[in-house]
Amino acid sequence: MATPDQALPPQEDSTPTLFTRAALVASCVGFVVIGGLQAFYGPAIPALREQFGISPAVAGLGLSAHFVGALLGVLVFHLLRGRIGNRQLLGGSYALMALGALGFAVSPAWPVSLAAAFVIGLGFGGIDYGLNQLFSVGFGRRSTAMLNLLNAHFGIGAVAGPALVGWLGAENYTWVFGGTAVVSVLLMVTLGGVAQKEPAPESTAHLGPERSRVLPIVAAFIGIYVFHVAIETGVGGWEPTHLETFGYGAAAAATATSAYWLAMTVGRFVAVPLTLRWSAPAIIITCCLGMAGSLLLATIPAAAPYAYIGVGLFIAPIFPTCLPWLNRAVPTVASAGAYVIAASMIGGVAFPPLLGVAIEHSGVRAVPVLLFGLAMICVVLSVWLTRAAPADAAPATAPSPLAEAVPADRT
Repeated sequence: MATPDQALPPQEDSTPTLFTRAALVASCVGFVVIGGLQAFYGPAIPALREQFGISPAVAGLGLSAHFVGALLGVLVFHLLRGRIGNRQLLGGSYALMALGALGFAVSPAWPVSLAAAFVIGLGFGGIDYGLNQLFSVGFGRRSTAMLNLLNAHFGIGAVAGPALVGWLGAENYTWVFGGTAVVSVLLMVTLGGVAQKEPAPESTAHLGPERSRVLPIVAAFIGIYVFHVAIETGVGGWEPTHLETFGYGAAAAATATSAYWLAMTVGRFVAVPLTLRWSAPAIIITCCLGMAGSLLLATIPAAAPYAYIGVGLFIAPIFPTCLPWLNRAVPTVASAGAYVIAASMIGGVAFPPLLGVAIEHSGVRAVPVLLFGLAMICVVLSVWLTRAAPADAAPATAPSPLAEAVPADRT
C-alpha cells in the first residue's frame, strides 16, 4: 500500500507538450477507434461464418491476424522513429487502419478478410505504440495522468464497439468497419497539431542504472506487462464460464463480464487525479495487491461478480502508469517502451490457450486461483522495481491534466 512518504508534493512542471488541444482531443478519439476496432471482430463472427461458410475457429483467426499485424506495427513504428516525423508515422498508421477496415468491409473472400485484418493491425499497432510513447514523454510530470486518460478512451471504444455491432446487427458489420475507415481518414487531418519531432532530451545517462542492471529492470517491467495482460484477458475470457459453475445464469454472467470491462475504463478515469498525487511505484504496488486480493475474493460464490469488478478497477491503471516509470527508470534505453507494448500483445495472444490447458487439468473453478498466482508475480516484480528503479521524477499536482496543452515543436 502507498505510504505517506510516497505521496507527491506539489511541484512545478513547465515541460511543453507535443500536442495542441485539438490534436490531443483527436488522439483520444483515435484511441476510441482502436478500442472499437479490436472489439468489433467477436460480435461480427456469426455474420462472417454465414457469409464465408467458415467454422468458429477459422473465424477467430481474424483477431489473430489483427494482433500479428499489431505486433509488427509496434516494431515498425519504433524502428522508424527518429527517421520519419511523428505526423507521417501516425498518418501512415491511420491510413493503414482505413485501408484495412475498408478492405474488411468489402472483402469478397475470407483470405482477403484475413489480409485486411492484418493491415488493420499494422495501423493499430502504430497508433497504439506511437500515441502511448508520445504521451509518456510529452506532458512532463503529468504524463502518467495523461496516459491513463488516453487509455481510458480505448476502454470506451472496447465497451461501445460490441454494443454498436449489436445495435446495427452483426449482418451490418460492413457498415461498422466502413465507418471506422472514414473516421480514421478524418483523424489524419488533425495531425498538424502534433509536433513533428520530440524535444531533444536532456542528458540522462547519469540518471540511469548501471548497465548490468538495465536488462533485469526492463525484464521486470516486461513481466508485469505480460502477466497483467494475461490476467486481463483471462478474466475477460473465462469469467462467464466461472460464474456459471457457481450457479449464475448465462445472462447474469454476461452482464457481470460487461461490468468488468466497464470497470477497467472507469478505473483509468479515476486514476487520472490519483497519478497527480501519488508516485507510480505506489500506484502499481497498490493495484497489483488489489488485483490479487480481488481474485481471491472471486473464489467465493456470493462475492465473485463483484470481485471481478474489483479486478477491473485495480488492473486499469497498470498499463498506462508503468510506461512513464519505465522511461524514467531506464532513460538510456529508447526501445524499452516498444518492448513492453509488444510484450503486452504477446501476452494477450499466448496466455489464453495456456490458461485453457491449465483449466483442463484443474477445472474452471481454479480460474481465479491460477490468475492469483500471476498477480502475486506482479506484486513481487513491482516491489523489486521500487528498490531497483525508484521513480526519480514526481508528477506535479495540477488542477487539470489538460492544462497547458501547447505544441512543443511545430517544425
